Amino acid sequence: MDLNDYSKLCNNAARMAGWYCEIEHLKKMVEGNDKLARYLDVTFNASRLALIHSEVSEALEGVRKAIPDSHLPNLPSVDVELADTLIRIFDFCGENGIDLERAVREKFEYNQRRADHKPENRAAAGGKSI
Repeated sequence: MDLNDYSKLCNNAARMAGWYCEIEHLKKMVEGNDKLARYLDVTFNASRLALIHSEVSEALEGVRKAIPDSHLPNLPSVDVELADTLIRIFDFCGENGIDLERAVREKFEYNQRRADHKPENRAAAGGKSI
Protein backbone atom coordinates (compact mmCIF):
# COMPACT_ATOMS: atom_id res chain seq x y z
CA MET A 1 0.00 0.00 0.00
CA ASP A 2 1.17 3.54 -0.67
CA LEU A 3 0.27 6.68 1.30
CA ASN A 4 -2.74 7.41 -0.88
CA ASP A 5 -4.09 3.92 -0.17
CA TYR A 6 -3.82 4.66 3.56
CA SER A 7 -5.58 7.98 2.95
CA LYS A 8 -8.51 6.20 1.30
CA LEU A 9 -8.57 3.52 4.00
CA CYS A 10 -8.59 6.00 6.89
CA ASN A 11 -11.10 8.31 5.21
CA ASN A 12 -13.45 5.41 4.51
CA ALA A 13 -13.15 4.25 8.13
CA ALA A 14 -13.89 7.77 9.40
CA ARG A 15 -16.91 8.02 7.12
CA MET A 16 -18.18 4.61 8.26
CA ALA A 17 -17.78 5.74 11.89
CA GLY A 18 -19.97 8.78 11.18
CA TRP A 19 -17.34 11.51 11.47
CA TYR A 20 -18.72 13.30 8.40
CA CYS A 21 -22.48 13.10 9.04
CA GLU A 22 -22.80 16.55 10.61
CA ILE A 23 -20.74 18.37 7.98
CA GLU A 24 -22.69 16.71 5.18
CA HIS A 25 -25.95 17.76 6.81
CA LEU A 26 -24.68 21.35 7.13
CA LYS A 27 -23.49 21.39 3.51
CA LYS A 28 -27.00 20.47 2.39
CA MET A 29 -28.37 23.32 4.46
CA VAL A 30 -26.16 25.90 2.72
CA GLU A 31 -26.52 24.60 -0.85
CA GLY A 32 -26.71 27.52 -3.24
CA ASN A 33 -24.85 29.87 -0.95
CA ASP A 34 -21.29 29.59 -2.27
CA LYS A 35 -19.82 32.02 0.24
CA LEU A 36 -21.30 30.19 3.21
CA ALA A 37 -20.37 26.79 1.74
CA ARG A 38 -16.75 27.94 1.35
CA TYR A 39 -16.72 29.26 4.93
CA LEU A 40 -18.09 25.93 6.14
CA ASP A 41 -15.39 24.00 4.24
CA VAL A 42 -12.59 26.21 5.57
CA THR A 43 -13.89 26.01 9.14
CA PHE A 44 -14.33 22.24 8.99
CA ASN A 45 -10.85 21.74 7.51
CA ALA A 46 -9.36 24.05 10.12
CA SER A 47 -10.96 22.02 12.90
CA ARG A 48 -9.62 18.78 11.37
CA LEU A 49 -6.12 20.29 11.24
CA ALA A 50 -6.48 21.34 14.88
CA LEU A 51 -7.26 17.73 15.75
CA ILE A 52 -4.06 16.65 13.99
CA HIS A 53 -2.22 19.22 16.08
CA SER A 54 -3.83 17.87 19.26
CA GLU A 55 -2.57 14.35 18.47
CA VAL A 56 0.98 15.72 18.09
CA SER A 57 0.57 17.47 21.47
CA GLU A 58 -0.54 14.19 23.01
CA ALA A 59 2.56 12.53 21.52
CA LEU A 60 4.67 15.23 23.19
CA GLU A 61 3.04 14.37 26.52
CA GLY A 62 3.88 10.73 25.82
CA VAL A 63 7.54 11.69 25.43
CA ARG A 64 7.48 13.88 28.55
CA LYS A 65 5.81 11.29 30.75
CA ALA A 66 7.28 8.12 29.19
CA ILE A 67 4.19 6.10 30.06
CA PRO A 68 2.29 3.30 28.34
CA ASP A 69 -0.77 4.22 26.33
CA SER A 70 -4.01 4.09 28.29
CA HIS A 71 -5.86 2.23 25.52
CA LEU A 72 -3.01 0.03 24.27
CA PRO A 73 -0.87 -0.47 27.39
CA ASN A 74 1.50 -2.77 25.50
CA LEU A 75 2.69 0.29 23.52
CA PRO A 76 4.29 3.55 24.62
CA SER A 77 1.88 6.46 24.56
CA VAL A 78 4.04 8.40 22.07
CA ASP A 79 3.79 5.53 19.56
CA VAL A 80 0.00 5.40 19.75
CA GLU A 81 -0.41 9.17 19.56
CA LEU A 82 1.83 9.34 16.49
CA ALA A 83 -0.28 6.59 14.95
CA ASP A 84 -3.39 8.67 15.72
CA THR A 85 -1.67 11.64 14.08
CA LEU A 86 -1.05 9.67 10.90
CA ILE A 87 -4.60 8.31 10.87
CA ARG A 88 -5.99 11.86 11.09
CA ILE A 89 -3.57 13.08 8.40
CA PHE A 90 -4.53 10.22 6.10
CA ASP A 91 -8.23 10.89 6.71
CA PHE A 92 -7.76 14.60 5.95
CA CYS A 93 -5.87 13.84 2.74
CA GLY A 94 -8.41 11.25 1.64
CA GLU A 95 -11.30 13.63 2.23
CA ASN A 96 -9.62 16.50 0.41
CA GLY A 97 -8.19 14.54 -2.52
CA ILE A 98 -4.59 15.30 -1.56
CA ASP A 99 -1.98 13.20 -3.36
CA LEU A 100 0.08 12.60 -0.23
CA GLU A 101 2.35 10.04 -1.90
CA ARG A 102 3.48 12.58 -4.48
CA ALA A 103 3.74 15.46 -1.99
CA VAL A 104 5.91 13.46 0.43
CA ARG A 105 8.16 12.17 -2.34
CA GLU A 106 8.66 15.60 -3.92
CA LYS A 107 9.11 17.39 -0.58
CA PHE A 108 11.64 14.79 0.59
CA GLU A 109 13.62 15.15 -2.63
CA TYR A 110 13.53 18.96 -2.32
CA ASN A 111 14.72 18.81 1.29
CA GLN A 112 17.73 16.77 0.20
CA ARG A 113 18.89 19.75 -1.87
CA ARG A 114 18.08 22.55 0.60
CA ALA A 115 21.05 24.59 1.70
CA ASP A 116 19.61 25.07 5.20
CA HIS A 117 19.43 21.29 5.64
CA LYS A 118 23.17 20.77 5.15
CA PRO A 119 25.20 20.12 8.34
CA GLU A 120 27.66 22.95 7.68
CA ASN A 121 24.84 25.48 7.25
CA ARG A 122 23.03 24.22 10.33
CA ALA A 123 26.25 24.60 12.34
CA ALA A 124 26.85 28.13 11.08
CA ALA A 125 25.81 31.18 13.08
CA GLY A 126 22.07 31.65 12.68
CA GLY A 127 21.63 28.12 11.28
CA LYS A 128 18.72 25.88 12.18
CA SER A 129 19.51 24.32 15.56
CA ILE A 130 16.43 22.12 15.96
